[in-house]
Amino acid sequence: MQESVFRVATIIGARPQFIKAAQTSRALASAGIAEEIIHTGQHFDKNMSDVFFQQMGIPKPDFHLGIGGGTHGEMTGRQIEAIEKVLLKNTPDWVIVYGDTNSTLAGMIAATKLHIRVAHVEAGLRSFNRLMPEEINRVLTDHASDLLFAPTPTAVRHLEAEGIKGAKVQMVGDVMFDATLHYKSKAKEPDWGSEAAPKQFVLATIHRAENTDDQSRLSAILDGLATSKLPVVLPVHPRTKKQVESLGLQFPANFRLIPPVGYLEMNWLESHCELVATDSGGVQKEAFFHGKPCLTLRDETEWSELVESGCNRLVGADSEVIGDALRHPPSAPSGQMLYGDGDASEKIAQLLASFG
Repeated sequence: MQESVFRVATIIGARPQFIKAAQTSRALASAGIAEEIIHTGQHFDKNMSDVFFQQMGIPKPDFHLGIGGGTHGEMTGRQIEAIEKVLLKNTPDWVIVYGDTNSTLAGMIAATKLHIRVAHVEAGLRSFNRLMPEEINRVLTDHASDLLFAPTPTAVRHLEAEGIKGAKVQMVGDVMFDATLHYKSKAKEPDWGSEAAPKQFVLATIHRAENTDDQSRLSAILDGLATSKLPVVLPVHPRTKKQVESLGLQFPANFRLIPPVGYLEMNWLESHCELVATDSGGVQKEAFFHGKPCLTLRDETEWSELVESGCNRLVGADSEVIGDALRHPPSAPSGQMLYGDGDASEKIAQLLASFG
């Protein structure tokens, strides 16, 4: 009799998930676990999607659903329908979802309705802001998943406070830390265009709807960053650029706009900048991994341990606070090990096999 193959389906759709899946897919293959990748298409721009698969050696998706755009409900509903059709045909043993996007929620719902077990990578994160769509996605996914891979002790405590505990909760560390260690030596300088690269600069990313869709917040963030004595390099998200134009705003004169970059170029920027200013959860961690102080352009963060360690400062969308933090930045990380030992992906593969 032929031995059955343990199979998982991985649901991804956005930049942070590509980074996390790259490491986990490699570990799954090493453990002899068959994987099918379902790409929802939530990030569909070539520079926001394809380049990550090329640079990071992620296996080509077995299914590309091409579902991006629309309202949260529209996107999630279409994704659920399309993912369900794939799962009905292929019936994996587990479905792996990452983080807190609409693709995460859709994958969880489609799988649980079909009684397929769900493993949630990066479980237990909480901003405690229910106005964030991502907060709703991560809470619902945690409560419905069968196996929760938490990156930090803080995440485990959040789950316990909500009654989620026992063997189904496993603290494994952070797969993004694994990725940084693996790709650090392969960092690639971005294309600066016709102008020379700045010798010193602040690296900024602005993409969250709470900032880009609110004229007062977006204007205040730009005004605050305009006070930087160093050039502000912004790999500009297509939606952010569109919003700046539609709201009648302008990027400050000290901004150096470049197109969206791949993971290897982002690693280069993070390792060569003096400071990071971002509203991205993933970039906050990457700043820490590269030993850079960080200003978080939000009123709260899921990565509270970064603030507690003193290397990350919450500045919100207050131009004066941002300006003060640029003049008096937080301290650089000092070698703390907050996110595991760089083997989270291997632990995930081993645990899936043991629960399989």
